[in-house]
Amino acid sequence: MLAHRPATSLRHIVAAWGQRSVFAIRPSAYRPEGVLAVGCGVLAVAVAAYMPEWLYSCMATSFEVLAEPTRRRILDLLLERPRSVGELVDHLRLSQPGTSKHLRVLRDSGFVRVRQDAQRRWYEIRPEPLAEVDAWLAPYRRLWEHHLDALERHLDTMPDTGHDSGPDTGHDDERGGSS
Repeated sequence: MLAHRPATSLRHIVAAWGQRSVFAIRPSAYRPEGVLAVGCGVLAVAVAAYMPEWLYSCMATSFEVLAEPTRRRILDLLLERPRSVGELVDHLRLSQPGTSKHLRVLRDSGFVRVRQDAQRRWYEIRPEPLAEVDAWLAPYRRLWEHHLDALERHLDTMPDTGHDSGPDTGHDDERGGSS
């Protein structure tokens, strides 16, 4: 289930976020009572210094969907090209109902879209939810990049020992070590 934050208009949402984020609204996000809601499925978020609670709920939903290895495998297969349910069943070696269950979860959460073509349904990946996850991970990626850059600078200052054989394990070399 997707978390929603009601708003009276798109202008209200943009004003609330100011310059902090850039996002799109899914057309199906309209509620029957006419109140616009921001759904988790399509937010392409450039996260500000803080993330409101409702956006954490969206991220929890995305991570719950991605936590299942079979669904990640389906996304990997769909990354190559759109596929029918039958193709996915063959690749995954799952039953058709089991595969369809995972596809339904991915579709309901916005990770895939389905296109009907004659008698087949073609599933294709949607990048927007992955952009949400990527936006959430960006500060952590920068943290690791900073640490790895610092490690590289430190290693560059160390004297060259003259060999590239890796760490000394204390074992003699089989090709002629000491006896």
